[in-house]
Amino acid sequence: MNGIIVLGTASDTGKSFIVTALCRLFANEGYKVAPFKSQNMSNNSYVTLDGKEIGRAQGIQAEAAKTEATQWMNPILLKPRSDMHSEVVLFGQAIQTYSGRDYRESFYTQGIEAIQASLKKLNELYDVIIMEGAGSPVEVNLKPRELVNMKVAELADVPALLVADIDRGGVFASIVGTIELLTESERKRIKGLIINKFRGDIGLFEDGKAWLEKRTGIPVLGVLPYIDGHRIEGEDSLSLKDRFSASGKAGIDIVVVKLPFLSNYTDIEPFLYEKDVSVRWITEPDQIGQPDAIIIPGTKSTIHDLHFLRKSGLDAVIKAYDKSGGRIVGICGGYQMIGETLMDPEGTDTGKAGSSEKGLAIIPGHTTFQKSKITVRTRGRVFTEESALMEGYEIHLGKTSISDHDYIPFLQLEDGRVDGYCGENGRIIGTYLHHVFHNDRWRNQWLNRIRIEKQLPLLDAVDVGSVKNESYDQLADSIEPHLDWGQLKEIIFQRGKHT
Repeated sequence: MNGIIVLGTASDTGKSFIVTALCRLFANEGYKVAPFKSQNMSNNSYVTLDGKEIGRAQGIQAEAAKTEATQWMNPILLKPRSDMHSEVVLFGQAIQTYSGRDYRESFYTQGIEAIQASLKKLNELYDVIIMEGAGSPVEVNLKPRELVNMKVAELADVPALLVADIDRGGVFASIVGTIELLTESERKRIKGLIINKFRGDIGLFEDGKAWLEKRTGIPVLGVLPYIDGHRIEGEDSLSLKDRFSASGKAGIDIVVVKLPFLSNYTDIEPFLYEKDVSVRWITEPDQIGQPDAIIIPGTKSTIHDLHFLRKSGLDAVIKAYDKSGGRIVGICGGYQMIGETLMDPEGTDTGKAGSSEKGLAIIPGHTTFQKSKITVRTRGRVFTEESALMEGYEIHLGKTSISDHDYIPFLQLEDGRVDGYCGENGRIIGTYLHHVFHNDRWRNQWLNRIRIEKQLPLLDAVDVGSVKNESYDQLADSIEPHLDWGQLKEIIFQRGKHT
């Protein structure tokens, strides 16, 4: 197998970012390349063409690789539902909710088999596989039954890169400490070091590079610059601060509620491409200000996050904002929350059968959670407008009905269903459609209504897909000069020399 696994000295060192860049670099050279992460823990997910659910990062990496994402690229997805339990998605289908202990004790063999099957499939289809680890490979309490770092390198028999984030400090200790905690055979797999997020003159790190190579016996294959303002989607909410930190633009002010079990926050990312739109993530009532719209995004635990709104006082602030005529959009779990009632007869949302909760009562919606999850790519058109085709995906357990028989749905779907709620000429919108704002023409219409109200200049639609594709090329172009690209390719294509 031609491949490599990108490991990190810690979480958020930039592993996903580097895998994305490597996928585009290989794709641009004509290789059939695939990303792979055996086990991902994230509520930010992606739906494949055939309705399978995988980690969002692997979907983005597949885009960078110029290939279609499949369940083989992320066979195991863990979606946290509370601090103690996660839903396990295997080959794109939800199978069970486990506690951390139960998962560790009972799933290991099944997980190994899933990884082996996925690697075999990808090896048949692709020239190169760029794999991604998780966290640190030397979490000693987890290592004996881990399914995502050195065990994957062993199963695939591939070399490894070790990435460290110099921006957070302690880069020498983190690299040396990680290597020291590996076994001798594992250390032999580490064929290169990557220093990531370097600010300033990279030439000033030459002494540090020489010291690391002498101390570890491993070449430093790259010192990568800190790339500020890049437009590559992040893997999880750890990257929210970096992604939206520059989003202080004058013009339209959009508030997004940062829910504890926030999922699919990438629904919001198209606003980063709008030059007059600012996005603020809030967790407290006094942060709300006077926004032009409030978005309540998706969540992996709707009723738990509804409790958060009540405990924080955000529920009252959102309802008052509605009464004042403010724009509100609820997506998936956010759509469920703005309704009147939420019923959980099977305990699929809360874990407690027979649970029920009152919603924010902004729309006459009534949600019942069900055992089977809907995961599907979706197409349709806005009910009230002459709009272009809307595309996105659904991932939800609940089914929502509207008690007002004269209501207007948000979408007429191609499969004959209707979706969501549209009230007061679009002032209030609820929908199960993830990626609703990725639809350029509709997003532009929605924003231009706000621009008209605020007497701002009207703008043309931004083609987010084209800009994203350009961003992958820009990322590859920014990274390649700082990599020993030739040596890295030699390492990947040296069969049988990884230990």
